[in-house]
Amino acid sequence: MDPSEGSRSVDELNAEFGGAEIIGWGVGPVLEKLRGVAKIAVLRGGGLGDLMFALPALAALRAAYPRATLTLLGTPGHRELLQSTAGPVRDVRVLPFAEGVRPGLQDTVELERFFAEMRSEQFDLAVQLHGGGRFSNPFLNRLGARYTAGLRTPDAEELDRSVPYHYYQHEPLRALEVVGLVGAPPVGLEARLRPLEEFVARAEVLAGDATSPLVTIHPGASDPRRRWPAERFGEVAAACAADGCRVFVVGSSSEQDVASKVVDVARSAQVISMAGQLDLGTLAALLARSSVLLGNDSGPRHLAQALGTPTVGLYWAGNLINAGPLGRSMHRAHLSWATNCCECGSDLTEVGFTAVRCPHDGSVLHPIRSEDVTSDVRSFTALNRVTRA
Repeated sequence: MDPSEGSRSVDELNAEFGGAEIIGWGVGPVLEKLRGVAKIAVLRGGGLGDLMFALPALAALRAAYPRATLTLLGTPGHRELLQSTAGPVRDVRVLPFAEGVRPGLQDTVELERFFAEMRSEQFDLAVQLHGGGRFSNPFLNRLGARYTAGLRTPDAEELDRSVPYHYYQHEPLRALEVVGLVGAPPVGLEARLRPLEEFVARAEVLAGDATSPLVTIHPGASDPRRRWPAERFGEVAAACAADGCRVFVVGSSSEQDVASKVVDVARSAQVISMAGQLDLGTLAALLARSSVLLGNDSGPRHLAQALGTPTVGLYWAGNLINAGPLGRSMHRAHLSWATNCCECGSDLTEVGFTAVRCPHDGSVLHPIRSEDVTSDVRSFTALNRVTRA
Protein backbone atom coordinates (compact mmCIF):
# COMPACT_ATOMS: atom_id res chain seq x y z
CA MET A 1 0.00 0.00 0.00
CA ASP A 2 1.39 3.40 -0.97
CA PRO A 3 1.02 6.19 1.64
CA SER A 4 -0.26 8.48 -1.10
CA GLU A 5 -2.88 6.01 -2.31
CA GLY A 6 -6.45 7.25 -2.32
CA SER A 7 -7.68 10.46 -0.75
CA ARG A 8 -6.57 9.79 2.83
CA SER A 9 -3.36 11.36 4.06
CA VAL A 10 -0.97 9.70 6.51
CA ASP A 11 -2.30 12.04 9.20
CA GLU A 12 -5.84 10.84 8.51
CA LEU A 13 -4.72 7.22 8.73
CA ASN A 14 -2.94 7.99 12.00
CA ALA A 15 -6.17 9.44 13.38
CA GLU A 16 -8.10 6.36 12.26
CA PHE A 17 -5.84 4.16 14.40
CA GLY A 18 -6.22 6.24 17.52
CA GLY A 19 -3.26 8.47 16.83
CA ALA A 20 -0.80 5.58 16.59
CA GLU A 21 2.16 6.47 14.39
CA ILE A 22 2.56 4.70 11.06
CA ILE A 23 6.19 3.56 10.99
CA GLY A 24 6.18 1.62 7.71
CA TRP A 25 4.24 -0.38 5.15
CA GLY A 26 3.83 -4.13 4.91
CA VAL A 27 0.48 -5.61 3.97
CA GLY A 28 -1.13 -2.28 4.76
CA PRO A 29 0.23 0.14 7.36
CA VAL A 30 2.62 -1.00 10.08
CA LEU A 31 1.98 0.97 13.26
CA GLU A 32 4.29 1.57 16.18
CA LYS A 33 4.70 -1.34 18.58
CA LEU A 34 2.68 -1.41 21.77
CA ARG A 35 4.56 -0.83 25.01
CA GLY A 36 4.81 -3.30 27.85
CA VAL A 37 3.63 -6.35 25.90
CA ALA A 38 4.80 -9.48 27.71
CA LYS A 39 1.93 -11.87 26.94
CA ILE A 40 0.10 -12.25 23.61
CA ALA A 41 -2.93 -14.38 22.78
CA VAL A 42 -4.00 -15.09 19.19
CA LEU A 43 -7.48 -16.43 18.37
CA ARG A 44 -7.62 -18.73 15.32
CA GLY A 45 -9.91 -21.74 15.24
CA GLY A 46 -10.83 -23.89 12.26
CA GLY A 47 -8.92 -26.62 10.48
CA LEU A 48 -5.30 -27.23 9.57
CA GLY A 49 -5.49 -24.87 6.61
CA ASP A 50 -6.78 -22.09 8.86
CA LEU A 51 -3.80 -22.62 11.14
CA MET A 52 -1.39 -22.43 8.18
CA PHE A 53 -2.97 -19.12 7.18
CA ALA A 54 -2.19 -17.69 10.63
CA LEU A 55 1.41 -18.90 10.96
CA PRO A 56 3.07 -16.02 9.03
CA ALA A 57 1.32 -13.57 11.34
CA LEU A 58 2.40 -15.57 14.39
CA ALA A 59 5.98 -15.51 13.11
CA ALA A 60 5.73 -11.73 12.66
CA LEU A 61 4.48 -11.31 16.24
CA ARG A 62 7.29 -13.56 17.52
CA ALA A 63 9.88 -11.38 15.73
CA ALA A 64 8.34 -8.06 16.80
CA TYR A 65 7.92 -9.07 20.45
CA PRO A 66 10.76 -11.57 21.00
CA ARG A 67 10.53 -11.49 24.79
CA ALA A 68 6.76 -11.98 24.95
CA THR A 69 5.06 -15.31 25.46
CA LEU A 70 2.87 -16.24 22.49
CA THR A 71 -0.25 -18.35 23.00
CA LEU A 72 -2.56 -19.66 20.30
CA LEU A 73 -6.21 -20.15 21.18
CA GLY A 74 -7.00 -22.97 18.77
CA THR A 75 -8.26 -26.52 18.36
CA PRO A 76 -7.04 -29.96 19.48
CA GLY A 77 -5.69 -30.53 15.96
CA HIS A 78 -3.73 -27.28 16.12
CA ARG A 79 -2.19 -28.32 19.42
CA GLU A 80 -1.28 -31.79 18.14
CA LEU A 81 0.41 -30.45 15.03
CA LEU A 82 2.29 -27.57 16.67
CA GLN A 83 3.62 -29.84 19.40
CA SER A 84 4.83 -32.27 16.71
CA THR A 85 6.68 -29.69 14.62
CA ALA A 86 9.08 -26.78 15.05
CA GLY A 87 7.40 -23.45 14.34
CA PRO A 88 6.69 -20.00 15.76
CA VAL A 89 4.42 -21.19 18.59
CA ARG A 90 4.03 -24.26 20.79
CA ASP A 91 1.73 -23.00 23.55
CA VAL A 92 -1.81 -23.83 22.41
CA ARG A 93 -4.88 -23.50 24.61
CA VAL A 94 -7.84 -25.46 23.28
CA LEU A 95 -10.91 -23.33 22.68
CA PRO A 96 -14.19 -24.36 24.30
CA PHE A 97 -17.16 -24.98 22.07
CA ALA A 98 -18.63 -21.59 21.29
CA GLU A 99 -20.89 -20.30 18.52
CA GLY A 100 -18.94 -18.96 15.58
CA VAL A 101 -15.59 -19.79 17.21
CA ARG A 102 -15.51 -23.58 17.65
CA PRO A 103 -18.54 -25.56 16.46
CA GLY A 104 -20.05 -27.99 18.95
CA LEU A 105 -22.41 -28.31 21.88
CA GLN A 106 -21.77 -25.23 23.99
CA ASP A 107 -21.36 -25.71 27.75
CA THR A 108 -21.94 -22.43 29.58
CA VAL A 109 -20.06 -23.57 32.69
CA GLU A 110 -17.04 -24.65 30.64
CA LEU A 111 -17.14 -21.42 28.66
CA GLU A 112 -17.14 -19.29 31.82
CA ARG A 113 -14.31 -21.38 33.26
CA PHE A 114 -12.27 -20.76 30.12
CA PHE A 115 -12.76 -16.99 30.23
CA ALA A 116 -11.88 -16.89 33.94
CA GLU A 117 -8.68 -18.80 33.23
CA MET A 118 -7.79 -16.52 30.33
CA ARG A 119 -8.43 -13.36 32.34
CA SER A 120 -6.13 -14.72 35.05
CA GLU A 121 -3.37 -14.92 32.44
CA GLN A 122 -3.52 -11.10 32.13
CA PHE A 123 -2.72 -10.94 28.44
CA ASP A 124 -1.33 -7.63 27.30
CA LEU A 125 -2.45 -8.13 23.69
CA ALA A 126 -5.18 -10.29 22.16
CA VAL A 127 -5.33 -10.65 18.37
CA GLN A 128 -8.36 -11.90 16.45
CA LEU A 129 -7.57 -13.73 13.17
CA HIS A 130 -10.84 -15.68 13.11
CA GLY A 131 -13.16 -14.14 10.53
CA GLY A 132 -15.18 -10.95 10.50
CA GLY A 133 -15.75 -10.74 14.24
CA ARG A 134 -19.51 -11.12 14.71
CA PHE A 135 -18.83 -13.91 17.20
CA SER A 136 -15.05 -13.80 17.56
CA ASN A 137 -14.74 -10.14 18.60
CA PRO A 138 -17.07 -10.48 21.61
CA PHE A 139 -15.19 -13.68 22.45
CA LEU A 140 -11.84 -11.86 22.21
CA ASN A 141 -13.03 -8.93 24.30
CA ARG A 142 -13.95 -11.29 27.13
CA LEU A 143 -10.31 -12.35 27.49
CA GLY A 144 -9.61 -9.08 29.31
CA ALA A 145 -6.45 -8.13 27.42
CA ARG A 146 -5.08 -4.59 27.71
CA TYR A 147 -5.03 -4.18 23.92
CA THR A 148 -7.05 -5.86 21.17
CA ALA A 149 -6.61 -6.02 17.41
CA GLY A 150 -8.23 -7.98 14.63
CA LEU A 151 -10.70 -8.19 11.79
CA ARG A 152 -14.06 -6.47 11.79
CA THR A 153 -17.21 -6.33 9.72
CA PRO A 154 -19.32 -3.17 10.19
CA ASP A 155 -21.73 -4.94 12.55
CA ALA A 156 -19.06 -6.57 14.77
CA GLU A 157 -17.89 -5.37 18.17
CA GLU A 158 -15.11 -2.83 18.06
CA LEU A 159 -11.51 -3.63 18.90
CA ASP A 160 -8.73 -1.18 19.71
CA ARG A 161 -7.28 -1.58 16.21
CA SER A 162 -8.97 -3.38 13.35
CA VAL A 163 -8.81 -4.20 9.65
CA PRO A 164 -12.08 -4.18 7.66
CA TYR A 165 -13.09 -7.73 6.79
CA HIS A 166 -13.92 -8.43 3.15
CA TYR A 167 -14.30 -12.05 2.10
CA TYR A 168 -12.07 -12.06 -0.97
CA GLN A 169 -8.57 -11.51 0.40
CA HIS A 170 -5.62 -13.88 0.58
CA GLU A 171 -5.87 -15.31 4.09
CA PRO A 172 -2.17 -15.26 5.14
CA LEU A 173 -1.89 -11.68 3.84
CA ARG A 174 -5.09 -10.77 5.69
CA ALA A 175 -3.58 -11.99 8.95
CA LEU A 176 -0.33 -10.15 8.26
CA GLU A 177 -2.29 -6.95 7.69
CA VAL A 178 -3.85 -7.35 11.14
CA VAL A 179 -0.59 -7.84 13.04
CA GLY A 180 0.90 -4.88 11.21
CA LEU A 181 -1.49 -2.77 13.26
CA VAL A 182 0.40 -3.76 16.41
CA GLY A 183 3.87 -3.14 14.99
CA ALA A 184 4.65 -6.59 13.54
CA PRO A 185 5.81 -6.33 9.90
CA PRO A 186 6.06 -9.51 7.83
CA VAL A 187 9.15 -11.70 8.23
CA GLY A 188 7.80 -14.11 5.61
CA LEU A 189 4.70 -14.50 3.46
CA GLU A 190 4.23 -18.25 3.86
CA ALA A 191 3.87 -20.60 6.81
CA ARG A 192 7.02 -22.51 7.74
CA LEU A 193 7.18 -25.67 9.85
CA ARG A 194 9.70 -28.47 10.37
CA PRO A 195 8.81 -31.99 11.60
CA LEU A 196 10.50 -33.20 14.77
CA GLU A 197 13.07 -35.98 14.48
CA GLU A 198 10.97 -38.65 16.20
CA PHE A 199 8.30 -38.26 13.52
CA VAL A 200 10.87 -38.10 10.73
CA ALA A 201 12.09 -41.54 11.84
CA ARG A 202 8.55 -42.93 11.70
CA ALA A 203 7.99 -41.45 8.24
CA GLU A 204 11.22 -42.95 6.93
CA VAL A 205 10.04 -46.40 7.96
CA LEU A 206 6.71 -45.86 6.20
CA ALA A 207 8.26 -44.35 3.08
CA GLY A 208 10.58 -47.29 2.57
CA ASP A 209 12.45 -47.27 -0.76
CA ALA A 210 14.35 -43.98 -0.92
CA THR A 211 15.36 -44.40 -4.57
CA SER A 212 11.95 -43.81 -6.15
CA PRO A 213 9.84 -40.63 -5.93
CA LEU A 214 7.05 -40.54 -3.37
CA VAL A 215 3.76 -38.95 -4.46
CA THR A 216 1.29 -38.19 -1.69
CA ILE A 217 -2.36 -37.61 -2.62
CA HIS A 218 -5.05 -36.06 -0.47
CA PRO A 219 -8.44 -36.42 -2.20
CA GLY A 220 -10.57 -34.92 0.59
CA ALA A 221 -11.80 -31.44 1.52
CA SER A 222 -14.18 -30.15 4.18
CA ASP A 223 -16.51 -28.72 1.50
CA PRO A 224 -17.56 -31.47 -0.95
CA ARG A 225 -17.80 -28.89 -3.73
CA ARG A 226 -14.02 -28.43 -3.48
CA ARG A 227 -13.29 -32.13 -4.08
CA TRP A 228 -11.95 -33.26 -7.44
CA PRO A 229 -13.58 -36.59 -8.34
CA ALA A 230 -11.86 -39.61 -6.78
CA GLU A 231 -11.72 -41.27 -10.20
CA ARG A 232 -9.50 -38.45 -11.50
CA PHE A 233 -7.16 -38.80 -8.55
CA GLY A 234 -7.03 -42.53 -9.30
CA GLU A 235 -6.05 -41.84 -12.91
CA VAL A 236 -3.16 -39.63 -11.81
CA ALA A 237 -2.11 -42.19 -9.19
CA ALA A 238 -2.08 -44.94 -11.85
CA ALA A 239 0.10 -42.83 -14.16
CA CYS A 240 2.56 -42.09 -11.34
CA ALA A 241 2.73 -45.76 -10.38
CA ALA A 242 3.42 -46.66 -14.00
CA ASP A 243 6.34 -44.19 -13.88
CA GLY A 244 7.82 -46.11 -10.95
CA CYS A 245 6.62 -43.79 -8.18
CA ARG A 246 5.23 -44.92 -4.89
CA VAL A 247 1.86 -43.29 -4.16
CA PHE A 248 0.39 -42.81 -0.68
CA VAL A 249 -3.21 -41.65 -0.33
CA VAL A 250 -3.76 -39.82 2.96
CA GLY A 251 -6.71 -38.41 4.84
CA SER A 252 -8.64 -38.55 8.08
CA SER A 253 -10.66 -41.55 9.22
CA SER A 254 -13.75 -39.92 7.68
CA GLU A 255 -11.97 -39.89 4.30
CA GLN A 256 -11.14 -43.60 4.17
CA ASP A 257 -13.88 -44.33 1.63
CA VAL A 258 -12.71 -41.72 -0.87
CA ALA A 259 -9.10 -42.85 -0.39
CA SER A 260 -10.17 -46.44 -1.12
CA LYS A 261 -11.84 -45.28 -4.34
CA VAL A 262 -8.57 -43.70 -5.48
CA VAL A 263 -6.71 -46.94 -4.78
CA ASP A 264 -9.37 -49.04 -6.53
CA VAL A 265 -9.20 -46.91 -9.69
CA ALA A 266 -5.39 -46.94 -9.74
CA ARG A 267 -5.20 -50.76 -9.60
CA SER A 268 -1.55 -50.83 -8.63
CA ALA A 269 0.33 -52.33 -5.71
CA GLN A 270 2.36 -49.09 -5.72
CA VAL A 271 -0.72 -47.11 -4.62
CA ILE A 272 -1.55 -47.50 -0.92
CA SER A 273 -4.15 -45.86 1.32
CA MET A 274 -2.98 -44.53 4.67
CA ALA A 275 -6.19 -42.65 5.40
CA GLY A 276 -7.02 -42.73 9.09
CA GLN A 277 -3.68 -44.30 10.02
CA LEU A 278 -1.42 -41.30 10.66
CA ASP A 279 -1.13 -38.89 13.56
CA LEU A 280 -0.46 -35.30 12.52
CA GLY A 281 3.23 -35.41 13.41
CA THR A 282 3.82 -38.45 11.19
CA LEU A 283 1.68 -36.95 8.43
CA ALA A 284 3.82 -33.80 8.53
CA ALA A 285 7.04 -35.82 8.36
CA LEU A 286 5.66 -37.92 5.49
CA LEU A 287 4.67 -34.81 3.57
CA ALA A 288 8.13 -33.34 4.13
CA ARG A 289 9.59 -36.59 2.76
CA SER A 290 7.35 -36.54 -0.35
CA SER A 291 8.43 -35.47 -3.82
CA VAL A 292 5.07 -33.77 -4.35
CA LEU A 293 1.66 -33.47 -2.72
CA LEU A 294 -1.40 -33.57 -4.99
CA GLY A 295 -4.59 -32.38 -3.35
CA ASN A 296 -7.64 -30.21 -3.23
CA ASP A 297 -7.73 -26.86 -1.46
CA SER A 298 -7.40 -28.50 1.96
CA GLY A 299 -5.33 -28.66 5.13
CA PRO A 300 -2.78 -31.26 3.95
CA ARG A 301 -2.00 -29.21 0.82
CA HIS A 302 -1.37 -26.10 2.91
CA LEU A 303 0.64 -28.15 5.42
CA ALA A 304 2.81 -29.60 2.64
CA GLN A 305 3.56 -26.08 1.43
CA ALA A 306 4.56 -25.04 4.95
CA LEU A 307 6.96 -27.99 5.09
CA GLY A 308 8.68 -26.97 1.85
CA THR A 309 7.19 -29.75 -0.28
CA PRO A 310 6.12 -29.00 -3.88
CA THR A 311 2.35 -29.15 -4.40
CA VAL A 312 -0.14 -29.48 -7.21
CA GLY A 313 -3.41 -27.97 -6.01
CA LEU A 314 -6.93 -28.14 -7.41
CA TYR A 315 -9.00 -25.00 -6.88
CA TRP A 316 -12.24 -23.31 -7.59
CA ALA A 317 -11.10 -19.88 -8.80
CA GLY A 318 -12.59 -18.03 -5.84
CA ASN A 319 -10.72 -20.26 -3.39
CA LEU A 320 -7.43 -19.53 -5.15
CA ILE A 321 -7.87 -15.84 -4.29
CA ASN A 322 -8.16 -16.67 -0.61
CA ALA A 323 -5.95 -19.71 -0.21
CA GLY A 324 -3.71 -20.29 -3.22
CA PRO A 325 0.10 -20.45 -3.11
CA LEU A 326 1.81 -17.20 -4.07
CA GLY A 327 4.70 -18.77 -5.99
CA ARG A 328 4.84 -21.12 -8.97
CA SER A 329 8.40 -22.47 -8.81
CA MET A 330 7.31 -25.12 -6.30
CA HIS A 331 3.53 -24.98 -6.55
CA ARG A 332 1.07 -25.46 -9.39
CA ALA A 333 -2.60 -24.51 -9.33
CA HIS A 334 -5.31 -25.96 -11.57
CA LEU A 335 -8.50 -23.93 -11.69
CA SER A 336 -12.17 -24.39 -12.31
CA TRP A 337 -13.73 -21.12 -13.43
CA ALA A 338 -17.31 -22.23 -12.72
CA THR A 339 -19.42 -19.41 -11.28
CA ASN A 340 -22.76 -21.18 -10.99
CA CYS A 341 -23.98 -24.42 -9.42
CA CYS A 342 -24.31 -27.04 -12.16
CA GLU A 343 -27.60 -28.28 -10.65
CA CYS A 344 -29.55 -25.14 -9.78
CA GLY A 345 -27.55 -22.28 -11.28
CA SER A 346 -26.96 -20.52 -7.96
CA ASP A 347 -24.18 -17.94 -7.95
CA LEU A 348 -21.09 -19.55 -6.41
CA THR A 349 -19.35 -16.21 -6.02
CA GLU A 350 -21.82 -15.10 -3.34
CA VAL A 351 -19.87 -16.33 -0.32
CA GLY A 352 -19.23 -15.37 3.25
CA PHE A 353 -21.34 -15.11 6.37
CA THR A 354 -24.43 -13.56 4.80
CA ALA A 355 -24.54 -15.73 1.67
CA VAL A 356 -27.31 -18.32 1.25
CA ARG A 357 -25.70 -21.60 0.18
CA CYS A 358 -27.60 -23.78 -2.25
CA PRO A 359 -28.22 -27.37 -1.03
CA HIS A 360 -26.15 -29.07 -3.73
CA ASP A 361 -22.78 -30.62 -2.96
CA GLY A 362 -21.64 -31.53 -6.45
CA SER A 363 -17.97 -30.90 -7.23
CA VAL A 364 -17.23 -27.69 -9.10
CA LEU A 365 -13.80 -29.04 -10.13
CA HIS A 366 -14.99 -31.33 -12.96
CA PRO A 367 -13.50 -29.10 -15.71
CA ILE A 368 -9.96 -29.82 -14.47
CA ARG A 369 -8.44 -32.53 -16.68
CA SER A 370 -6.47 -35.42 -15.21
CA GLU A 371 -3.88 -35.31 -18.02
CA ASP A 372 -3.02 -31.69 -17.18
CA VAL A 373 -2.66 -32.51 -13.50
CA THR A 374 -0.54 -35.57 -14.27
CA SER A 375 1.82 -33.46 -16.34
CA ASP A 376 2.47 -31.09 -13.43
CA VAL A 377 2.90 -33.91 -10.92
CA ARG A 378 5.43 -35.52 -13.26
CA SER A 379 7.41 -32.29 -13.47
CA PHE A 380 8.21 -32.70 -9.76
CA THR A 381 8.75 -36.47 -9.74
CA ALA A 382 11.13 -36.17 -12.73
CA LEU A 383 13.07 -33.46 -10.89
CA ASN A 384 13.20 -35.71 -7.85
CA ARG A 385 14.67 -38.57 -9.89
CA VAL A 386 17.39 -36.33 -11.31
CA THR A 387 18.22 -34.92 -7.87
CA ARG A 388 18.47 -38.33 -6.24
CA ALA A 389 20.58 -39.69 -9.10
